[in-house]
Amino acid sequence: MLAVLAFAAPAQAAEGDEVTWTVRTASNNLGSERTNYTYTVDPGESVSDAVTIANHGDEALDLKVYAADGSTSDEGQLSLLVAGEPSQAVGAWIVPQQATVTVAAGETVTVPFTLSIPENATPGDYAGGVVTSLSAPDAQNGVTVDRRLGIRVNLRVGGELAPSLAVENMSVAWNGGLNPFVGGDATVTYTLHNTGNATIAAQPTARVGGIFDLFGMDGAEAQDVPALLPGESWTQTVSVPGVPPVFALIAGVNVVPVVTDASGSTTPLETVTGQTIGAAIPWTLLVIVLLVAAAVVLLLRSRRHRSEAAQQQADARVEDAVARALAEERAKAAAGAASVD
Repeated sequence: MLAVLAFAAPAQAAEGDEVTWTVRTASNNLGSERTNYTYTVDPGESVSDAVTIANHGDEALDLKVYAADGSTSDEGQLSLLVAGEPSQAVGAWIVPQQATVTVAAGETVTVPFTLSIPENATPGDYAGGVVTSLSAPDAQNGVTVDRRLGIRVNLRVGGELAPSLAVENMSVAWNGGLNPFVGGDATVTYTLHNTGNATIAAQPTARVGGIFDLFGMDGAEAQDVPALLPGESWTQTVSVPGVPPVFALIAGVNVVPVVTDASGSTTPLETVTGQTIGAAIPWTLLVIVLLVAAAVVLLLRSRRHRSEAAQQQADARVEDAVARALAEERAKAAAGAASVD
């Protein structure tokens, strides 16, 4: 089954030419023209609300109505479990008054639902959605397409909040080129992990440099980090161009976690930091230095060998001269002894 999901604002249809209905939050004592459902409910309590469905097509629609748990996708958007996947929180705690609804052409229907929080529910933030879906076979592609239109649910279960964010799996890499006198790009990668029970947004900054921040450089402004639900992680990559080859490259990241309270006000928390070290080695320059050093060593060794050979030749000449001199002296002594006789 192929699932196609869109989230709707009031009176806005899902993307796709074959979707002919819209959904919106019902206007009631909880508000009107809400763009999503936002609740703060204590364990053991419940709240009643409704979803309004309008059919803009020429034929009646038989739609399923249900709720599903949500999570943050790799694109930073809310993603809901597909039909049939079991929910553990929002999707299990919201029960529509009817699981299916028929909406006549040109008509509008409101479906009530109840959100009930279990007594043992863990305090903190949850996300999900109220979903309407229409399944139809796609004969051309041989699949069943489930077109879904949903409204986001932001839920905070009352109790003690313990927001917490950690920087994990941090690394830095440097890709200096062949020119040893030109810097390279440093790439800083790290993971933001929501280790608390509240949804957290983050404002990160990164910096790289050598020991004692030699040639320190700030990274480019980080890409948008989505608000992370409890337990979720988000991997961030920052590129810093033109970093000199400082041999030991130190990367640091400062992250300001931001929590939104029930009234919608944001509160920054204490800055979270992370640090790692990598190599920024000018290998071409090192090779040149090693080649020059090897040439110098070979030259010195050759000169030493030549010097030793010259010394050996000089010593041989001296020994030869001494031997000749001794031979001459012995010859003279022998001649003198003969004349005396």
